[in-house]
Amino acid sequence: MLTEPKFKLLTDLISQLSKEELIWMNGYVSGLVAQPGSASPVVTTAAPATSKKITITYGTETGNSKKLATDFAAKAKKMGVQTKLVGLDQYRLTDLSKEEYFITVISTQGEGEPPAAAQKFYDHIHNNGFIIPQLKYGVLALGDTSYPLFCKTGEDVDSQLQKLGGNRIAPLQKCDLDYEEPANNWFDALLKSLSTTQAMPVTAAPAVTTADKKPAGKKTYTGTILSNINLNARGSAKKTYHIEIAAEGVEYLPGDSIAIIPENPVAVVKEILSLSKADPRKEISWKNETITIKDLLLKKLNITYLLDKSIKQYAALVQKDIPATRVGLAALLRKYPLQDPAQFETVLQGLTATAPRIYNIASSPAAHEGEIHITVLQDVFQVKDETHYGIATLFLEGKKEGDEISFFIQPNKRFRLPAADKDVIMIGPGTGIAPFRSFVAERDATGATGRNWLFFGEEKFTTDFLYQTEWQNWFSTDVLTKVSLAFHKDSDEKPYVQHKIMQQASALFEWIQNGAYLYLCGEKEPMGKEVEAALLTVIAQEGKLSKEEAAKYFEQLKTEGRYAKDLY
Repeated sequence: MLTEPKFKLLTDLISQLSKEELIWMNGYVSGLVAQPGSASPVVTTAAPATSKKITITYGTETGNSKKLATDFAAKAKKMGVQTKLVGLDQYRLTDLSKEEYFITVISTQGEGEPPAAAQKFYDHIHNNGFIIPQLKYGVLALGDTSYPLFCKTGEDVDSQLQKLGGNRIAPLQKCDLDYEEPANNWFDALLKSLSTTQAMPVTAAPAVTTADKKPAGKKTYTGTILSNINLNARGSAKKTYHIEIAAEGVEYLPGDSIAIIPENPVAVVKEILSLSKADPRKEISWKNETITIKDLLLKKLNITYLLDKSIKQYAALVQKDIPATRVGLAALLRKYPLQDPAQFETVLQGLTATAPRIYNIASSPAAHEGEIHITVLQDVFQVKDETHYGIATLFLEGKKEGDEISFFIQPNKRFRLPAADKDVIMIGPGTGIAPFRSFVAERDATGATGRNWLFFGEEKFTTDFLYQTEWQNWFSTDVLTKVSLAFHKDSDEKPYVQHKIMQQASALFEWIQNGAYLYLCGEKEPMGKEVEAALLTVIAQEGKLSKEEAAKYFEQLKTEGRYAKDLY
């Protein structure tokens, strides 16, 4: 309570102030109240009318970065911060030199590459000579620790913005698949730092309260295996499994993917339990759940090929110099045994979660109601002259009719069918054919009038033409308008899909000129780059364009949403 003389002074001053000055005063007083040692239990922040805004951007492939950035923007606005939200594919690159507060949420794809939507921004900050000393920035990077170049794009952006003279206002935050909690904690801390920084006040807000935490993660479904067959004929060097899953009530669209978390081999788990002398039935706490050691090893943890950080933690525990190599937990326990069985629980806490494996959905909601189909190539590789198999394919090829499997849907909004009357060109060698089976089945079931052209390649026609009967049926009924096949082990020419693209240059360019939508799916290296090089050559050749003009034409297709790719 003010004394009467002080109250009179205050009312006299207020009567002379404009609205903007009153707002400034409110912010100033609130800032004093919020200083450490203040008796007030309520933290309020305020801003002058000249307060700067923050820009929150996102670069996304699957939508996770966009969702986080949208949540951040909503939270900032609720705190009274003037906020602009924009995708990096829509961001005006010239605005970067004008920004003061710039936050970006960006994911990493494949081998450390930026998402397609963020490529122009990524190239802009790396290839243009400019400085941005006024920029205050923060980078939140999304990634997957099962890949060696975890969060590489976020690291690159964070480092480059600093090299250009920007000032980091929050440390780079790298998030794995369980990103919600660390991401929100990072942004909360960033907002708090801004609210107490004189250079970046925020408008008056009520008492700060912790928002109710939203449910984390994806919705997980349980489906039943209907069939599991090898699509390759006898004599093939490959095994490609077509797996059908009963999934009533699961919603998805053609172009989406399914994520499956594989279980570890039972024999490997038994060996680890034996070597560690751990009690398999003992319950321990892991990521806010209580679970037995056996189930943790079987269903949750990456025990097959440990990350470098897990190996370093193990080395520190056993006090041994262990070289970084591709090694499993069982091998570590054999070569560098634990001194005390009690140490094993510490080892478990240092392991990472099993990363989900993503597969393009090969079925159509309209044609395969209540089902999801996937196409899975057996992963075979050599380590020190020994043959090894991927954990996911071992898990999936062992699934039999009636077995249950857990999964979640991974939407891909950048890989969608166009309107029913639009033409579609699909390039999908190997398992890249999966989403195009979904596309054509959907167009067939819904009576789409647009034409469909498939480019497919594999080793041999007789053993490796995946879904051959279905494609032949679609072709004979005019659902599939054109099909161009390349089987590189059937002739001395060794044709691949990029060669078929060149052979069909005239017709292909005509389709594109008439508004066709172009899709590419399959392995990134070398197929993806070689196909795109072939497409650029076709555009230049048939359109009588220079290399630069052809590149601009190709970029325009991307901008119009008429070229989409899903490479892995």
